[in-house]
Amino acid sequence: MPQRLMKPFCAVCLCAVAASPWMAAQSPSAPPASNNAAPPRVVSDPDGLEGWRQIKRPFVEKKVAPVDLTNTSRVHDLIRAGNLYLSLADAVALAVENNLDVELQRYALPMADTEVVRAQGGGQLRGVLYTLNETPTGIGGPNSPLVTTAATQSTPGTSVATNASELALLGEPQVNYSTQGTIPLSVGSQIPVYDPAITAQYNIEHMNTPQLSSTLAQAGDLEANIQNANVGYNQGFSTGANVSLSYTNLRESSNSLQYFFNPFINSGVALNVTQPLLRGFGRELNRRFIRIAGNEQKITSLLFRQQLIATVYGVVRLYTDLVALAEDVKVKQDTYDFAKTLLQNTQDSVTEGTQAPIELTRARAQVSATQQDLINAQGLLEEQEAILKTVITRLGFADPEVRSARLIPTDPLNIPPSDETPSIEELLNQAYRQRPDLAQAGLQTENTRISLEGSRNALRPELDLVGTAQSNALAGDPNLLLAGVPASAYVGGYGTALQQIFTVKNPTIAVGLQLTLPVRNRVAQSDAARDELQLRQTQIRERQLRNQAQLEVEDAVIGMRRARASYDAAAQTRQLQEESLEAEQIKFMEGASTSFFVIQYQSYVAQARSTELAAKGAYLKAKAALQRAVGSILDDNGVSFDIARSSRH
Repeated sequence: MPQRLMKPFCAVCLCAVAASPWMAAQSPSAPPASNNAAPPRVVSDPDGLEGWRQIKRPFVEKKVAPVDLTNTSRVHDLIRAGNLYLSLADAVALAVENNLDVELQRYALPMADTEVVRAQGGGQLRGVLYTLNETPTGIGGPNSPLVTTAATQSTPGTSVATNASELALLGEPQVNYSTQGTIPLSVGSQIPVYDPAITAQYNIEHMNTPQLSSTLAQAGDLEANIQNANVGYNQGFSTGANVSLSYTNLRESSNSLQYFFNPFINSGVALNVTQPLLRGFGRELNRRFIRIAGNEQKITSLLFRQQLIATVYGVVRLYTDLVALAEDVKVKQDTYDFAKTLLQNTQDSVTEGTQAPIELTRARAQVSATQQDLINAQGLLEEQEAILKTVITRLGFADPEVRSARLIPTDPLNIPPSDETPSIEELLNQAYRQRPDLAQAGLQTENTRISLEGSRNALRPELDLVGTAQSNALAGDPNLLLAGVPASAYVGGYGTALQQIFTVKNPTIAVGLQLTLPVRNRVAQSDAARDELQLRQTQIRERQLRNQAQLEVEDAVIGMRRARASYDAAAQTRQLQEESLEAEQIKFMEGASTSFFVIQYQSYVAQARSTELAAKGAYLKAKAALQRAVGSILDDNGVSFDIARSSRH
């Protein structure tokens, strides 16, 4: 056997020799330790357990910490005297720390790491989830009851609050960011198993076979005692090659009249190599799952960023509505107090005879109506508090201190005097650079292309280069039942067999080609065509997502411009309505007007104030929508992506 084949043979042989029961039986006992022996070496594993840990490591699952559903300490630090005083920055920080949708995506990050490890071992990928949860719509959503009556209505009115769940305000909408579709791609040509495997076999057999004549056995029955001890090693490589190395041992003693040796040992070392030359050939091809898994790691990180963006945007929106609703409660309270004051003034006027009794009835009706509006506003505020508590905590209402605490927003609705919005081209370029959904869509398209490489490679014929190198050995005691004398080179025990193996006395070497040509290749052709079509669909979905991003940026800019104009108009309307009410009050005090007209103008003022609050909230939410559309909302709200990745702060 060539010298270059000796090393792998020798390595396996030494391992097997050390474990062999025959070698142990023939090995001399170890000599006693000398008094001049070297002092013991200091080892880093005084308990001697490190070696055992290494042995059992492939059979032990990786530990995963249990779910922590307790709220972070920040929640309780903000509660004072039964109230949770909350700024927007605090609300965002609490959501990043406690929101369960964010926590779900945190678990997706190590799951993507397991994909890489699985691919490195030669396993098929299990994939990642692309579905994310948005925050609930809340009370201030598209069907917001914040403004209950139009400011131009000629007659005052009120509303009765309905159940928020009937308005679909409590559910979490789901968004799927997958561009690859729900149908999986084909596996393509087979990936080698990179994780090496060691096999071992040992068995003892006693055989007794009746014979019709005495030519095979001395006593008529052929008896044999057989022992097998085999060790094997198998591993695949990224070139597509598969290498197996085996060391086999057989020891047999029998009463056979045909064997020159009894007992005898038959041992051998064999190296088998199979290297594909067409289908399954190439490092890039066979590492495609590792490349895809690496992209999945990036995709999962981008999806986590997308979940952060969705959650932070939702918190900004819910907090803005909370402030608006709290301010609206004050408006409704002022309106109710004004109605009670008007009722008292009307009572005095009716008593003095300057007003008709019907005016007293109208004033009383106004008190009841404004009281109903106040009750509605307080209920809407409580519902918004409940929704926001669920978003920024893990336990929700299971935490008694959080359940009983009232949310007190500390940041007012401030509108800047002017807008400094970049051009639409600059905003679009910023969105292309920063939006994680666009980046992960590009990686999905790349993964589809990588997978297509495997589908195309499966179309090729199977042509494998097969090589075998083997060293055989035979040793034993001469069979005393036979008259002939066996060759002295084979007389001996296990040591003689090992000497033959190491000196390659009986080599076997074979090299060949193995070709498999499918007569028809319809499965591979269909898979390649299907994956090509799915790649085209992925490219179209990526373009759709890009178009959607453009639309969101355009719509956010339009929304900000419209919200600014609406706020300016609402602020002016509120000012004019307050001036009209003040003038009508003067006329009423002078006896030139009635409570009916005062009530009417007072209703207009109340609606104008609520409308202005809604316009403020709409502007701030439009601004947050633009920040989300261009992908800057995390930086704008001081959220560190690296800190947010950790489970607790």
